[in-house]
Amino acid sequence: RQAECQVRMQENCPVEWDGVNCWPAARVGESVSVFCPPSLQKHIVIIRNCTSDGWSGQSVPYYTACLQVDASEKEDTRHKQEYFATVKLMYSVGYGVSLGSLCIAVFIFCIFRKLLCTRTCIHLNLFSSFILRGVAVFVKDGVLFADQTIDHCTFSTVACKATVTFFQFSVLANFYWLLVEGLYLQTLLVFTFTQKRAIFWWYTLIGWGTPSVMIIIWMLLKLQFDNQGCWDDLDSGLWWIIKTPILLSVFVNFLVFVNISRIIVLKTKTPDCHSGERPLYRRMVKSTLLLIPLFGVHYTVFALFPEHVGLEARLFFELVLGSFQVLVRHYKCWSKYKWDA
Repeated sequence: RQAECQVRMQENCPVEWDGVNCWPAARVGESVSVFCPPSLQKHIVIIRNCTSDGWSGQSVPYYTACLQVDASEKEDTRHKQEYFATVKLMYSVGYGVSLGSLCIAVFIFCIFRKLLCTRTCIHLNLFSSFILRGVAVFVKDGVLFADQTIDHCTFSTVACKATVTFFQFSVLANFYWLLVEGLYLQTLLVFTFTQKRAIFWWYTLIGWGTPSVMIIIWMLLKLQFDNQGCWDDLDSGLWWIIKTPILLSVFVNFLVFVNISRIIVLKTKTPDCHSGERPLYRRMVKSTLLLIPLFGVHYTVFALFPEHVGLEARLFFELVLGSFQVLVRHYKCWSKYKWDA
């Protein structure tokens, strides 16, 4: 009887919730039909077949059968699609160029071992976080948005959840290594003598440890309380587990940026400053402008706004400009080595 029951279970399609409707159980070969949700007031039949491999796809997608879009909405949708396609092309080029330059920089640091010190080790970790972020962007686009026929409202696989988790970790790690860069530069300006090897391990703990802890907590809570979709829902309350550390790192880095600027300005105005040192400090003032993308201070523009506010401007600002941020970082890095030489 157990074997017969198992055969009957395999011959039936179970009850299934697809995010819009509840499909009742059916036998193999049967067809089941449902209507659009009552709130849409469209009585169009949507059919699924029960096959030996399980439920088939819908005869008509919900967004085609149930949504009635007028001409103005179609034009607005077309405009948004063109804008998003342009943004994607721009940030893909930016991340592609940045990944190439990052790999060259890491290769140079690894070949010329004499360049390795506390500062360059921090640079290498920052470069690694940028590489992870760039790779995560391409992997996320490939897994989540490669197939335009997929309904992303109900799409949910282990692969897409793992991709989003990897992406969120990469973003967190990148923000915290930007924070480490700011903290280290401030340490060099404020303290003449520091135990550089000791503080490097503390910085490593901040740069990789904090994102790891936050992602593990977020992942466990998502599995327990909000295991829906691909975990890319920014309206979920659990999103604050990731957003709060990012906001904290951005605003701490903003304070560090202000303090570094204050220290440099004071050094240029001090009466004890020798005349030969003043041009040096003036150059430092000019180079301070490069600290804005270096520390990620530009992210404070949209930091406190909700995710849906100014979406188009936010995407361009954070994705397109953020993808080219590493190029400015390279210019700053190599200019420092030329300066030291």
